[in-house]
Amino acid sequence: MERINWTDTEFILVGLSEYPRAEKILFVMCLLIYLVILLGNSTLIILTLLDSRLHTPMYFFLGNLSFLDIWYTSSFIPTMLIHFLSEKKTISFTRCVVQMSVTFTMGSTECVRLAVMAYDRYLAICIPLRYPIIMSKALCIRMAALSWGLGFLNSLTETILAIRLPFCGKNVINHFVCEILVLVKLACTDISLNEITIMLANVIFLFAPLLLICVSYIFILSTVLRIKSAGGRKKAFSTCSAHITVVTLFYGSILFIFMKPNSKDSASDKLIAFSYGVVTPMLNPIIYSLRNTEVHAAMRKLRAKLVLEERKMNLQL
Repeated sequence: MERINWTDTEFILVGLSEYPRAEKILFVMCLLIYLVILLGNSTLIILTLLDSRLHTPMYFFLGNLSFLDIWYTSSFIPTMLIHFLSEKKTISFTRCVVQMSVTFTMGSTECVRLAVMAYDRYLAICIPLRYPIIMSKALCIRMAALSWGLGFLNSLTETILAIRLPFCGKNVINHFVCEILVLVKLACTDISLNEITIMLANVIFLFAPLLLICVSYIFILSTVLRIKSAGGRKKAFSTCSAHITVVTLFYGSILFIFMKPNSKDSASDKLIAFSYGVVTPMLNPIIYSLRNTEVHAAMRKLRAKLVLEERKMNLQL
């Protein structure tokens, strides 16, 4: 078959084109969820920046996670919303590659970031006296930078290997977005190298962080169970419950999706990928703030400040 230059063509994103009514429903749901993502994560970022009581390693990483979720969802949700209402569901080669690269970067970074946050909770509970010394501001910045750097390098490697593949005219992507596992299937050559590198990336960025998280919580559980007072155990568990919930949601859906490289074609798999990419970033700020007294106090303080500023403006008028 004749090879073509992909930079001169467009991809067709199938999504759920065979279910037009479902697409209309998903448009409304996705739009509302995206607005919640922007509002919730932006609020957490603002609170962690403005309230001095939240200038701790835990909230520094939480603010980073919120920033990551905004970028991650913004890389594909606006395009997906347009495609839900459009008959022409095409995307250019450049936009497809950028979307694929950004989402892969953010996904890889979040895997490492959740492991870093588990390590932070391990130090705070298991080594509380040395925690302020170990988790210095410089170390937090270096760990955050390491997370972003590893995610970027992983995405760059996979993206370069994908776009160098020869294609022979197939331009239909049976998914909502430009997803790397679906894209490499369009190549008219052996893709074993791509499959191997993707599997290695899964091991490095899924299983290794998950193993570190599990080890951290084994030590945390052991320490908490040695606490004599029930109140002390409850307080220790409460500081980890939000992170455990986020890890469960994130890894539960992502492992199901990315460890099935030969699936991806059924409507159920697409909807699971949708929930992983959209629902999880929406729930993160809700989970972290639902029973968090420090976040609630910061919110009340910010609300009171805004009310005071509004009154001053009214008096000036």
